[in-house]
Amino acid sequence: MRAGLAEADAHPDPLLQFERWFKDALAAQLPLANAMTLATVSAEGAPDARIILLKGVESGAFVFYTNYESRKGRQLAAKPLACLVFLWTQLERQVRIEGRVEKVAAAESDKYFSSRPVGARLSARASAQSSIVEGREVLETAAKAEKEKHGDNPPRPAHWGGYRVIPSQIEFWQGRENRLHDRLLYTPAKGAWKIERLAP
Repeated sequence: MRAGLAEADAHPDPLLQFERWFKDALAAQLPLANAMTLATVSAEGAPDARIILLKGVESGAFVFYTNYESRKGRQLAAKPLACLVFLWTQLERQVRIEGRVEKVAAAESDKYFSSRPVGARLSARASAQSSIVEGREVLETAAKAEKEKHGDNPPRPAHWGGYRVIPSQIEFWQGRENRLHDRLLYTPAKGAWKIERLAP
């Protein structure tokens, strides 16, 4: 049976509580422990979601990178709000984060882009993410053209970079016996965080 999550044991800062749980997921060698669902809303108000990868928790925000002109990029431009959900099934844990979204600084995006494998950088330049293409050969031809143009040092394209999700609330969910789960919700309160228990 999994250990519970009591208010007395939870860190007062949800970012540090997240760090604890994320380290547990890494220690458990879970596949893609940094995978998370990113939920957005279209300009028309329709919900949308997909799985992406967390690339860091920095300066109080959750950071990921993508094509700014992709479907999610367009949605975030229209409504800069998002929800992230981590699910670590083997640990019977979820973390749910809601917040506003802003782009990271260009220099930060440049630094991360340069750290990626060259193939991933060429693909980011070649792919008009979320657009319809006639076939795979279109993508392969575009990637080859980028390779011929830039070699092994392709620069970050202006349409690609990072986002920061700045949390307005974070919920930690710990599975318990008989589905009487522990759910602790953190919300900002006078320069700190308030912790409240939610019914499962």
